[in-house]
Amino acid sequence: MSTSKHDHDREEGLDFQPKFDASGLVTVVATDAATGDVLMVAHMNDEALRKTIASGEAWYFSRSRSALWRKGETSGQTQRVVEMRLDCDQDAVWIRVEQIGAACHTGRRSCFYRKVDSSADGGARLSFVDADRQFDPSKVYRK
Repeated sequence: MSTSKHDHDREEGLDFQPKFDASGLVTVVATDAATGDVLMVAHMNDEALRKTIASGEAWYFSRSRSALWRKGETSGQTQRVVEMRLDCDQDAVWIRVEQIGAACHTGRRSCFYRKVDSSADGGARLSFVDADRQFDPSKVYRK
């Protein structure tokens, strides 16, 4: 349980005090505002968070490219933010979005298109669920 005044203010107060990790990022979960389905998990740095708030469009920070990006700037598969919430200690963000097209760079509606099943040997196997592609990524993301 938090005992410091700073933690108490962050957890119980109304000041916007996002808590970024050592890399300057906060984890973001994006869900479909209409269905509640989880669409994707990504990260925002301070600039992406502020651009998202100011524009009403989802901005993220790519860890692999070390670059800021607006969702849909290449693919056209955009996210309009309906609501943004922070968790209790302000180190995770939940955004409810109106997703235009697919959320996943693989062309699928959600990044969560595989289910984990237990296998007979006690291990795990994956199976596809809701895995139809809405677009061909090789045509959208020409390298």
